[in-house]
Amino acid sequence: MGENLIIGFITMTVCMAIQCMVVSALLKCLVVLEVKGLIKLTFINLSFILTLAMLIMLIGIGIQITIWGALFLWYGEFSDFSTAFYHSVVNFATLGYGDMVMSETRRLLGALEAANGVLMLGLTTGFLYTILSAFSERWWEKRIS
Repeated sequence: MGENLIIGFITMTVCMAIQCMVVSALLKCLVVLEVKGLIKLTFINLSFILTLAMLIMLIGIGIQITIWGALFLWYGEFSDFSTAFYHSVVNFATLGYGDMVMSETRRLLGALEAANGVLMLGLTTGFLYTILSAFSERWWEKRIS
């Protein structure tokens, strides 16, 4: 169990670093665009920005899911990567279908991936809300003044 906790926490730390880098890069891009006055407050522009930000953050999540899947494959939990990846998606999204179960030896890693998924999806949701909130506030300020 101790080995799984160490492996899981290290993997979670790597995943957090990946998602933080993605959020940081997105934030930097948004700040640059805002400073240059390139962001116009229209429904279409805001929808485009939110959609693009979501897709970019999903790439970060996809990388994390791939890392967990590769870890499961490395430890021999699955015989092929596509099955390991599928199981990883189910764990990360906390769906828990139960159609595949890892061995008792490594089951804890699946639970740690689910916890990691909750944190990363929460970070993604929080960041998207922050973007929406900032632009909404700016839109209201323009309307009031």
